[in-house]
Amino acid sequence: METTNKELLRGGQFLVKETNCEDIFTPEDFSEEQKMMKESVMEFNDREIIPNKARFEAKDYALTEDVMRKAGDMGFLSVAVPEAYGGLGMGFVSTLLTCDYISSGTGSFSTAFGAHTGIGTLPIILYGTEEQKQKYIPKLATGEWFGSYCLTEPGAGSDANSGKTTATLSEDGKSYKINGQKMWISNAGFCRLMIVFARIENDKNITGFIVEFDKENPNGITLGEEEHKLGIRSSSTRQVFFTDTVVPVENMLSERGNGFKIAMNALNVGRIKLAAACLDSQRRITTTAVQYATERKQFKTAIADFGAIKVKLAQMATSAYAGESACYRAAKNIEDRIALRIAAGNTHQEAELKGVEEYAIECSILKVAVSEDVQNCADEGIQIFGGMGFSEDTPMEAAWRDARIARIYEGTNEINRMLCVGMLVKKAMKGHVDLLGPATKVQEELMGIPSFETPDYSELFSEEKDMIAKLKKVFLMVAGAAVQKFGPDLEDHQQLLLAASDILIEIYMAESAILRTEKNVKRFGEEAQKVQIAMAKLYLYNAVSIVEKNGKESIISFAEGDEQRMLLMGLKRFVKYVNYPDIVDLRKEIAEKVKTENKYCF
Repeated sequence: METTNKELLRGGQFLVKETNCEDIFTPEDFSEEQKMMKESVMEFNDREIIPNKARFEAKDYALTEDVMRKAGDMGFLSVAVPEAYGGLGMGFVSTLLTCDYISSGTGSFSTAFGAHTGIGTLPIILYGTEEQKQKYIPKLATGEWFGSYCLTEPGAGSDANSGKTTATLSEDGKSYKINGQKMWISNAGFCRLMIVFARIENDKNITGFIVEFDKENPNGITLGEEEHKLGIRSSSTRQVFFTDTVVPVENMLSERGNGFKIAMNALNVGRIKLAAACLDSQRRITTTAVQYATERKQFKTAIADFGAIKVKLAQMATSAYAGESACYRAAKNIEDRIALRIAAGNTHQEAELKGVEEYAIECSILKVAVSEDVQNCADEGIQIFGGMGFSEDTPMEAAWRDARIARIYEGTNEINRMLCVGMLVKKAMKGHVDLLGPATKVQEELMGIPSFETPDYSELFSEEKDMIAKLKKVFLMVAGAAVQKFGPDLEDHQQLLLAASDILIEIYMAESAILRTEKNVKRFGEEAQKVQIAMAKLYLYNAVSIVEKNGKESIISFAEGDEQRMLLMGLKRFVKYVNYPDIVDLRKEIAEKVKTENKYCF
């Protein structure tokens, strides 16, 4: 799909501007090249990863390394790497697609792949000098070397900038000595390159370094034992200790004190890629669950025919569908933003950096939403399998254990929830997203007399799109009133931020599912998209409940008296359907389709 001259929404603007369905990218828009890439990645997953599941669960670290090399031979490690450095130089959508379909065999490989191609390689692509890129990227792109990312320390987890690792300049000014300890380092056991963050003197911010690690000549680097983890058992996770590790000054990444910025921007990309890495897992879990439910008979009936199981299957499929819709929507926005910047004369490096940074809000939203959906999906998968689900003889318990880490790494979901609202407020203050204008309009609407006309909702999704517009008003009403009340101190009110972020997340996810379906109805006809329409409606209905709960919680916690009454009346008005959907029927329709196809089929 070419980038047209349509106005490209900036990050966060989805909240205050209407998006036309024609302007979003969907998985049904994959180019021929992307479809071939998808087939090739799925085939690799089915050949190299799925059959070896038991070995991955038995902590076969050598297997992870071996499969990573094979992924390198296939070119999968180099999708996002520019051609100038030996990569395939494909766009952001293709990067996401590769990550999506390669990640569902086991979380162990998915973590190794994500850590290497994302935070292990990207900081050099985004911040490295030409010499650094020429020297290291080709090796990382082919899998000759593997990368790791050393940020977290025993005392510095979510507060990443508080690390104690030091970098001291030598007397001749030619090198730094690094001393300190890092923990939870993915790929530590087999990497040849580390992106290490350390503090120089008493700098306010940490600094990034590219550190080579050769086991024959360890240069003061020692590794702890492999960690024993709940899930992702064959991903190498170790502590890394630096004792007078000598790093030449030319291996500083970007400039002194820029480490925190590098860490945050690398994590933005990591977040959307982590969301994508949870997508095919949901598809696969749903498929495995429906196949079991169709075969398993109780009371002389396949359990897939029971209403209680249909609820689960419908929800699992719907979450996966919404997650796909939102991830590929954001990925194409990022790709278009990068293309615009390159057209405007930016270097590839600047364009990529700013393109991803622009959509940091969406990246955080996706990280939270999809990591929680995959956990719920695996949880329901265990439940459908019953007692067998709890056994290591079936694949559900490993899927559930592997899913659990996704809510913790790349910034915990709590941190990401607070970030997405915090970043939105900052963007508003910089004038990048006009929140004030729309928030003031909502306040005026609350003061005015509501319209009692019954709108014409005969057109498909007209009521749903109206509901989305009203949910945006809830966010503007709650966030607007909170900003007025607390101003810059808003970030001290974490419970309020968490509630506001849940409203924001549901708006983006529900809108994405509706826009994707609307676009496809216009292309393929309503009949062909019947079940997708049901999923979009079901997702929205659930989203409205979440928005109502969080809206109410926020209002009663920071407003009182007349203001509270007015805001609660506004909330009631904004979450009310004119025609409620028949939820039981929607779920039945979705579950029946999944059961008939015997797999996740959208």
